[in-house]
Amino acid sequence: MRIEFILNGEAVAVEAPPDITLLDLLRDYLNLTGTKEGCAVGECGACAVIKDGRLVNSCMVLAPQAEGCEIVTIEGVHAADGGPNDLQQHFIEYGAVQCGICIPGMIMAGEALLRQNPHPTRAEIRLALAGNLCRCTGYQQIVDAIEATAKGRRAQP
Repeated sequence: MRIEFILNGEAVAVEAPPDITLLDLLRDYLNLTGTKEGCAVGECGACAVIKDGRLVNSCMVLAPQAEGCEIVTIEGVHAADGGPNDLQQHFIEYGAVQCGICIPGMIMAGEALLRQNPHPTRAEIRLALAGNLCRCTGYQQIVDAIEATAKGRRAQP
């Protein structure tokens, strides 16, 4: 079946079986491997993407459900020069990056939160990360990185 949607700001059309997940469509048909498969049952958040402004686990979305939607993956999150954006840079600076499996989903959760709420409290940041599991960092550095990004973005004109 033909599936057409906006992916990271670009119109795409792809032929794919109707019974695959958005995660498989991204990784296997569009070669966007930044979105990770952790659990394949919607429990870990490693496969999180932004679909029409909302954070979703792409392993729980059938590919045809992307039809006509706007999807942002980790590959679509970057600075104007193509390098790390401010959130990604803060993840590096605060030591919020360990093994890398959860990081794309964590960054997507942070981006989704900051797009909806540019002034989150630490409790709101923790709540936004509740669907994402990490076994390496202990979450504190991730919360710190998102908080620093929120403060930095508020300070920009």
